[in-house]
Amino acid sequence: MEEKNKKRPTKKQFELLKFIEQFIAEHGYGPSYREIMAGRDYSSVATVAAHVNNLVASGSLIKKGRSARSLELAENLSDPKLNSSEKVNPSDEKWLVKQVEARFANAESSQPSQKQLDELYVLVGALKILGFSEASNSFKPRLHAIKDRL
Repeated sequence: MEEKNKKRPTKKQFELLKFIEQFIAEHGYGPSYREIMAGRDYSSVATVAAHVNNLVASGSLIKKGRSARSLELAENLSDPKLNSSEKVNPSDEKWLVKQVEARFANAESSQPSQKQLDELYVLVGALKILGFSEASNSFKPRLHAIKDRL
């Protein structure tokens, strides 16, 4: 949808978008309709579906597939300057994960330093920020194991 055709969300829609953004930030995945219903005190799942469909139609929300956790924000509410053209292309995920994997292998093969641990935390966080939550979550157990070795 073109930027000039995109409608600004109403106050209630913005609150719903903020809820979804916070949920994703806390959990690493989108909320289900029932979680939205409970979190926003809506009376039914149908109400949630109506609001979500309106936000999808306005271009504020993206619904990928028919999965229960397929909701994503069209843009980051906290940083409106960050738009989709500035995000990392998903095809680059493999390369990024390979680079992070190499850093983890290096830290695991020797006695890690606090600096290495700090860098690994930053890299795992960066993966999540770039939209690669699954990759980020996959490194967390290894990160905790390295932390325990320090």
